[in-house]
Amino acid sequence: MYVVEDKGGAMACMIISLVFLGTFPAVMTYLERKGRLPQHNYLDYSISNLFAAVLIALTLGQIGPERPNFFDQLSQDNWPSILFAMGGGIALSLGNLSMQYAWAFVGLSVAEVISSSMIVVIGTSLNYFLDDRINKAEILFPGVASFFVAVCLGALLHSSNSADIQAKIKNALQIFFGGFSFSIFSPAINLATNDQWHKLKPGVPHLSVYTAFFYFSISCFVVAIILNIAFLYYPVLNLPKSSIKSYLSDWTGREWALVAGLLCGFGNGLQFMGGEAAGYAAADCVQALPLVSTFWGILLFGEYRRSSRRTYFLLVAMLLMFIIAVALLMASSGHRK
Repeated sequence: MYVVEDKGGAMACMIISLVFLGTFPAVMTYLERKGRLPQHNYLDYSISNLFAAVLIALTLGQIGPERPNFFDQLSQDNWPSILFAMGGGIALSLGNLSMQYAWAFVGLSVAEVISSSMIVVIGTSLNYFLDDRINKAEILFPGVASFFVAVCLGALLHSSNSADIQAKIKNALQIFFGGFSFSIFSPAINLATNDQWHKLKPGVPHLSVYTAFFYFSISCFVVAIILNIAFLYYPVLNLPKSSIKSYLSDWTGREWALVAGLLCGFGNGLQFMGGEAAGYAAADCVQALPLVSTFWGILLFGEYRRSSRRTYFLLVAMLLMFIIAVALLMASSGHRK
C-alpha cells in the first residue's frame, strides 16, 4: 500500500481535501435550487461516493511494498477496528442526511459555518488525545480557538442578513445534529486505524487507512440508501413524494450529483491519509470548508449580494479567521511513528 510519510505530502492531501469537501455541498445546493429532489441527489451521490472509496482501496491500498495491503486485510480478524470504521460511516451518513435539507432550506454558508466549527471544536479535541498528543498543542488549540471565533463571527454575520433569520431558527437543531454527527466520524477512523483502545488481538495488524475508509464508506452507503429510499415514499419538510421508478428516470442533473459524490469520497480519503501521517487533529483543518463553500455561495447563488457594510465586514473577518485556523492546524502537524 502507498504510505504518506512526510508532512509535505500530508499537507498536500489536506489542501486538496479542503477544496473537494468545500465544493461538493455547493454542487448539491445547486441541484436542489434547480428543483431536483434531495432524495434523488443523495442516492446518486451515495453511489459515486462509495465508488471513490473502492477505487482508492484497489489502487493506493494495493501499490507499494508496505504490508498488509487491502486484499490482505480482508481476511484478517480485525472486526473491532472494522466496527469503529463502520460506526464513523454511519455518523457521516446521518450528518449528510441532516445537512442535505439544511443546505437547501437554510443556505450553504449558514449550515457550513456552524457545522464545520462544531467538527473542529469537538472532533479535533478528541483526535488530539486519541493520537497521544503528537500534534503541537501550543499551535493546535489556538487554531481551534480561531474556528470558534469564526463561528461567532458567522452567527453575527447571518443575524445581520434578515433573509436568513427565520430559516436559521427553524433548522437550528437540524444543523447542530449534523455538526455533532460530523464531529464523530474522524475520531472513529482514528480508532479504527490506530487501535488506541487495544481491541485487536495480539499480532493482528492495524487497519490501513484505505481498508478503514472502505468499510467506513460501505456503512455510509447502506444507511444513505435505506433512508433516502424511505424518504422517496415518506418525504419530510413538505417535499413531494417520489418513487424508485421516478428516481431512475430522473436524469436531470444526475451527472452533477455523481460528481459531488466523487468530490466528497476523494476528499474524505485524502483527509484520512493526511491524518494518518500528521495526526488526525491537524487534518481537521479541512473542515474550514466555509472558505470554499462561501466562495461558491457568492459566485453561484448570489449570497450576500447588496448586503450592508456591516455584513461585508463580518464576512471578511470570518473568512480571515478561517484562514488563520487552517494555517495553525496545519502547522501543528506531527509525525506518527
